[in-house]
Amino acid sequence: MLLTFRSPAFSDITMFGDVGLMLIERMGHSPTVPGALASEDVPMALERLRRAVAVEGAEPAPAVSDETRRDGEERVSLGHRALPLIQLLEAAAAEDSYVMWDH
Repeated sequence: MLLTFRSPAFSDITMFGDVGLMLIERMGHSPTVPGALASEDVPMALERLRRAVAVEGAEPAPAVSDETRRDGEERVSLGHRALPLIQLLEAAAAEDSYVMWDH
């Protein structure tokens, strides 16, 4: 499963569903799909995600499903996986815009 994050303030971002759901939880939101953040909730979600990355950013994010992951392949850190979403949230906060996600 893939998740796509959208905001009028930034380009769409697509990521693996398991990682996307984990980042949604780190933003303090229920990991439901589809979902959205109202413009007034974006700054707090951004702050929560930044704090989570500061605490666990060097740790590997969940691996993609066994079918698509190659043995011996290095896992990407949570900080790297979260960077595009952080950029989207920053742009949405700057423009007082909403953020939504779906399949």
